Amino acid sequence: MRIAQVAPPWLAVPPKRYGGIEWVIALLADGLVEDGHDVTLFATGDSTTKAKLEYVYEKAPGSEAINSIMHDTLHTLLAFRDPSQFDVYHVHIPFSALVAGTLSGVPVVHTLHGAFTPEMREIYGRVADEMWYVAISEAQRKQMPELRYAGVVYNGIDLDRYPLRREKDDFLLFLGRTSPDKGVARAIETARITGKRLVMAVKVANDIETTHWAELQPTLPENVEVLGEISHGDKVDLLERAQAVLFPIDWQEPFGLVMTEAMACGTPVIATPRGSVPEVVADGETGFIVSVENYAEEAAVCLERLGDIDPVACRARVLRSFSKEVMVSGYERVFESVAGEGRS
Repeated sequence: MRIAQVAPPWLAVPPKRYGGIEWVIALLADGLVEDGHDVTLFATGDSTTKAKLEYVYEKAPGSEAINSIMHDTLHTLLAFRDPSQFDVYHVHIPFSALVAGTLSGVPVVHTLHGAFTPEMREIYGRVADEMWYVAISEAQRKQMPELRYAGVVYNGIDLDRYPLRREKDDFLLFLGRTSPDKGVARAIETARITGKRLVMAVKVANDIETTHWAELQPTLPENVEVLGEISHGDKVDLLERAQAVLFPIDWQEPFGLVMTEAMACGTPVIATPRGSVPEVVADGETGFIVSVENYAEEAAVCLERLGDIDPVACRARVLRSFSKEVMVSGYERVFESVAGEGRS
């Protein structure tokens, strides 16, 4: 098939540091090429891909350009300048590309990578039947079931980049933004009541996160080590060595790649039952699911049970359900179905 992958124009594919969506796009584009498809990736010029690369911006403008109207519009104009080149468009950005897609005359698949904010609900509602949607979890799909879904495809990771390690070091790990709904305060409280060393690799992306992080810093106990944004290699090193990854979210997370990344390394996840968590973490087998309200106290109990978790079982779950290969196969089924609809 001739497939156009339309990535966001803010970060390289794959990203240099933070950027879960861009990692997914990178793996998918390469996997589709490896399976024999003719793939064009519309991204930034500093991207690395096995697909044919087309771009407006030679270098990724970075996080400060996220949601820029100018970047989004010029990127879309390039991607949709000649729709006849493709059998299907796969759009990963929910703005002008959705408008162009409805007018292209070519089947369009849009993966719902983000949250259903009121603004996004209005946009999706206006084009609900004019393209096909892919949810990245059943939990996400249930939040807006009226869209025309082509399926649910879990995000995948390349297990070759996440070595399994059975012997762990004596620390807990938190990876993510300093947004209140990411649960950073609950991770800190867990370190406080357990006395466990906590390593935090955090990203501060906006005013809300800046304010929340400033409020939390005076409360950090001595056993907390704070890192900023880290490279993929540094992240994997921490994931391999951590006793457990804390995932104390308080929002309807549509997927949460860090859970699968941790499990691939044989590291259990202690998470709250929000969003996709019950679909990703097998409670008592690859980690533990505890309440939001009593996260720190219940996590402390779970830490005493880490010996019940087999690192090999953690990795096996990822291989079975959340690998690059499983993801690529899922999208191939979607594209074949959608293209078939377009020809009928």
